Amino acid sequence: MERLDVVKQLIGEKKEDSIGDSLRTEDSSSKKTPENMYSEYEPTAVIDGYRVRSGYFEINGSMPVTGGVSFTVCSKGATSIALCLFHRKETKPFAVLKFPNEFRIGNTWSMIVYGINIEEFEYCYRADGPWDPEKGLLFDKTHNLLDPYAMAVTGQSGWGKITKKRGDYHARVVRNNYDWKTSNFPLRPMEDSIIYEMHVRGFTRHASSGVRYPGSFAGIIEKIPYLKDLGITAVELMPIFEFDETMNSREVNGQKLLEYWGYNTVSFFAPNTSYTASHEFNYEGTELRNMIRLLHENGIEVILDVVFNHTAEGNEKGPFISFKGLDNNIYYLLSPDGKYYNFSGCGNTVNCNHPVVRHFILDCLRYWVEEYHVDGFRFDLASILGRSEDSSPMHHPPILEELASDTILGNVKLIAEAWDAGGLYQVGSFPAFHRWAEWNGSYRDCLRDYLKGNYWNARETADRICGSPDLYQGVYEGYASSVNFLTCHDGFTLYDLYSFNVKHNEANGWNNSDGADDNRSWNCGAEGETDDRQILDLRFRMMRNAITVLMCSRGTPMILAGDEFGNTQFGNNNSYCQDNEISWLDWSLLKKNRNYFEFYREMVHFRRAHPSICHTLSPSSCGLPALMCSGTDMNHPNVDGNTSTLCVLFSGRIAPAGADDAVILVINSYWESREITLPELPVQYAWQLVVNTDDNAGSWYHENPVVFEHRYTAWAGPRSVLVFTLAKLA
Repeated sequence: MERLDVVKQLIGEKKEDSIGDSLRTEDSSSKKTPENMYSEYEPTAVIDGYRVRSGYFEINGSMPVTGGVSFTVCSKGATSIALCLFHRKETKPFAVLKFPNEFRIGNTWSMIVYGINIEEFEYCYRADGPWDPEKGLLFDKTHNLLDPYAMAVTGQSGWGKITKKRGDYHARVVRNNYDWKTSNFPLRPMEDSIIYEMHVRGFTRHASSGVRYPGSFAGIIEKIPYLKDLGITAVELMPIFEFDETMNSREVNGQKLLEYWGYNTVSFFAPNTSYTASHEFNYEGTELRNMIRLLHENGIEVILDVVFNHTAEGNEKGPFISFKGLDNNIYYLLSPDGKYYNFSGCGNTVNCNHPVVRHFILDCLRYWVEEYHVDGFRFDLASILGRSEDSSPMHHPPILEELASDTILGNVKLIAEAWDAGGLYQVGSFPAFHRWAEWNGSYRDCLRDYLKGNYWNARETADRICGSPDLYQGVYEGYASSVNFLTCHDGFTLYDLYSFNVKHNEANGWNNSDGADDNRSWNCGAEGETDDRQILDLRFRMMRNAITVLMCSRGTPMILAGDEFGNTQFGNNNSYCQDNEISWLDWSLLKKNRNYFEFYREMVHFRRAHPSICHTLSPSSCGLPALMCSGTDMNHPNVDGNTSTLCVLFSGRIAPAGADDAVILVINSYWESREITLPELPVQYAWQLVVNTDDNAGSWYHENPVVFEHRYTAWAGPRSVLVFTLAKLA
């Protein structure tokens, strides 16, 4: 069957409310679902004509049960809570059912409402209680509050369309009866992973992507053969929890700007319905699950970029969505006068180490692992998760330890962005509990400097390439902690890193004041686009250098989607609001820069073929050290501030009785050629040149390597990288 036919079969044609029927391949009544999992109980009361009884207090959110729906919501400060039921797409409720006092236990209200059809209604809550802003109490029974455990948010499926008053969100009841068939978690070790960071919409939204369902989870399904061919082992999806892209929308020079990246979360349990190819009425998440299942079947894991450091509710001027109206003083870090601390740069900071909030975060992550088979999480501004309720950093943050030790999350990858917008920078000092990995910002900064010729940091560069052993000790030991990257969504693309000296964010409308100024980039002689062949050749050589070094560094490499074929954002290093050609991948560049792409792909596969890069192996039989760093003479190891040409050796035996594997990485950051002296080998071995990023013939990756039989010197061209491997002579 053709790939497109498979996709069509999985998701159906795009039309209103068709997705549920197109994806139900078996009689759901025969499956073990909540409706037939629980015994039927008789109603015990009638409220405004609706038969009700107390619900399932330990199951938060809404859940279909026999004959009705159980609704459970928690609030410590509320004096009463009402459930509001709406007809689809209506703004006025057809029923407002106040929870009876006998349906409250502790701080939890739970009620089963009988005789309602989940296909026919939406819901929200209204909470009454004290209004005292200086104490952080913001109860107002006129506010419609979204269920914090909502599995689907209504009115969000049309990308960029404002369908309701800001903050007036309704939830929908969802049936979780997806059949995962025989799909399993790939469970790839961290050190063997190669992560590919992407934006779901931007990955295929451009017309050049050639997919039938651009900008969607289905679009990613269509690109699975491409991803598998590239050789990556995991996709890291920028936020896919439900967010409102129209929040703070504005117009600049005739271009509508949106909250494109999605870092202002509206609902933590609901997938972003605008990322689906079809509307999934009451079956939200089906297309996402299909995508994850098919990626798993092709050996590719799925990591979600999650944002627990702040929410879309913003500061005092922001909307009431859920947390503000339920327990504002519990969910957010507040100053003594009730104002919001802002360590996120987005208006508020979540009180992550309060027991209630810890429970919520743990519930959320468990849900995505259990119900969506997610393989890992990258935590945005994760240092905020280490702040106490008085906002100070903690030595042993309970939430980080709980996540590290949780049994459901036992095989899940936990990756921290180990800093926040409040000045807390914890790369190499994050409370890792022998379990957390980190985005290694020091690797990014150091390697960017060295590769463009700032060779006085050669000693640190050697440490970064060797897995940053100076950073990852103590609480990191026992886990592959360093996630190495040179580019990510936040900053320049790899092409722009060598095409621009400064950022060009004018299109964002802030007079180019937004975005980082410390880019450590180099335009190679001209700012932006140029027809100068020498400059273009140098740029692509610098890009080849970068990916070669990244793939030959110990730690887990992460690459930015589109870097493999030279995608550009035209110098914009903060494209958070650009839902257009600035952010969308231009797939025509795959054809234009095909030779570069082929080299990039070869380097990804090269890494996977050489375990000595990723692992500490048994000692080699040919006498090479397991790890060595040097200048141009590898027989006399020494690295200092004058080492403009850095050589790194990884070696070892693949198995106790297996073959030796050895890789030499040579980085000449100097603007002149340098002679390299390689380590001597026993007579039955020789070095072979696999990579030369300065090969004038354009054969940068040698499928038939040049064997240096009984030769131990080689020349590295200006600003180039060489890679040697071990060859056994006949």
